[in-house]
Amino acid sequence: MNRPVERVSWNDAINYCAKLTEKEHQAGRLPSEYVYRLPTEAEWEYAARAGSTARFSYGDDPGYTKLKDYAWYDSNSSSTTHPVGQKLANAWGLYDMAGNVWEWCLDWYGKYPGGNVTDPRGPASGSPRVFRGGSWDSVAWHCRSAIRYGGDPGGRYGIFGFRVVLAPGQ
Repeated sequence: MNRPVERVSWNDAINYCAKLTEKEHQAGRLPSEYVYRLPTEAEWEYAARAGSTARFSYGDDPGYTKLKDYAWYDSNSSSTTHPVGQKLANAWGLYDMAGNVWEWCLDWYGKYPGGNVTDPRGPASGSPRVFRGGSWDSVAWHCRSAIRYGGDPGGRYGIFGFRVVLAPGQ
């Protein structure tokens, strides 16, 4: 079907990453110093923006007229997920960074630190986990690159999925 994974909790996504890392290490396909994990919130936004500082990777789009070319959201989704890669990719070739499913991030949800910060990390503890990107049931403005929310790490809903990154272990 090639649809995004959905109805997964943050906990499910973390467990998947750990099992994938273990499997790939055991098969010798992954150097021992690398792991699969969820992206941090800062990594997710960096990838979603693809070098842009606009509201979307493709520009500001104040009337949301081009969003339909890049995302599945409430106005064009028919209330369901769609196969990945049917919309235009961002400038870095990443598909579905906006819409289709909200994507869990590694960080706890909290206030951003003040001032200029490079690659900020979320709070060291908390209750909700960050999710980003909007989904098939989101209004257009929820698909903007800067939108962020926090949710129960155990919650499983049809609007939640995740994206895996490969990174040096921590």
